[in-house]
Amino acid sequence: MNILVTGGSGFIGSNFIRQRLLQAGSSLSKLVNLDLLTYAGNQENLADLASDSRYVFQQGDIGNEELVARLLEEHAIDAVLNFAAESHVDRSIDSPEPFIQTNVTGTLRLLNAVRRYWSGMDQTKREEFRFLHVSTDEVYGTLAPEDPAFTELTPFAPNSPYAASKAGSDHLVRAFRHTYGLPTLTTNCSNNYGPYHFPEKLIPLMILNALDGKPLPVYGDGQQIRDWLYVEDHAAAIWLVLQKGRLGETYNVGGLNERANLDVVHTLCALLDAKSPRADGSSYETLITYVADRPGHDRRYAIDCAKIQAELGWAPCESFETGLAKTVDWYLTNRAWADNITQTRYSRERLGSAK
Repeated sequence: MNILVTGGSGFIGSNFIRQRLLQAGSSLSKLVNLDLLTYAGNQENLADLASDSRYVFQQGDIGNEELVARLLEEHAIDAVLNFAAESHVDRSIDSPEPFIQTNVTGTLRLLNAVRRYWSGMDQTKREEFRFLHVSTDEVYGTLAPEDPAFTELTPFAPNSPYAASKAGSDHLVRAFRHTYGLPTLTTNCSNNYGPYHFPEKLIPLMILNALDGKPLPVYGDGQQIRDWLYVEDHAAAIWLVLQKGRLGETYNVGGLNERANLDVVHTLCALLDAKSPRADGSSYETLITYVADRPGHDRRYAIDCAKIQAELGWAPCESFETGLAKTVDWYLTNRAWADNITQTRYSRERLGSAK
């Protein structure tokens, strides 16, 4: 199988690529990574795999239909997995337009190029081809404490510019399946965490700020609840959906780990107290600082992943406790990776988002 991964130098995309290329007995002949390398794309995430003969990197935009068409033809692509997205909620609040450009217009142009390529295949190849779109639970909106978790039938009700742009991309993928017959699949995931997570996000931000002795900024009362999914579990789910998912279907992928943001921060502090204690013996919890909540902050997300469990036999391997311990260990071992980003790309004084 030859696959094209868009946004493969970002957090989830690079973890997916690493998993596929490092897994023994992988059926991949070629993996092409198309990434624009914006602030969240980082070639260091895959630097140790650059010499793999199956791996091809191409810097570029999913909105460049000519480039996408060339890559599809040149590498005889059998499946496209679309990870490419602007995904930082706070940035979408500051400036919504880039999110529409990438997540809506970019996805449309990607679909255009893929449809033309797929239409020109012979019948057997057309039937085997897949387009998998990676999306988010934020398209469903927010939940009250007593509400049931999001299912694949939950109506869309996005509350941030980011979520609205992802909802738009999801609708486009559905429309290309219904109108043109393009063999599509969609996954909607809960909050990911793990290695190579961009330091602007909640969990890496808290780890790195704590180690630097900086404040740990918690939005509002810290009671916003998220369902936390270890990124390698998510990558395994995506591969399973690509191989066995029913065409045109959406599969929700969750970690089955609902936690309030404040509880996540306390757990991280306890892990760091044990693994990298402060010189003065005080707990990292003393660094917790409450800051003004962000506009329109959703209170709760939760994923019902019964469908992917029942149809495809997937379940997360990591509990929140085991996954978070692995994540802390990774950041303690890879400070240079994070420091390079924070020193050259942006200031970590920017608050971490909940997603």
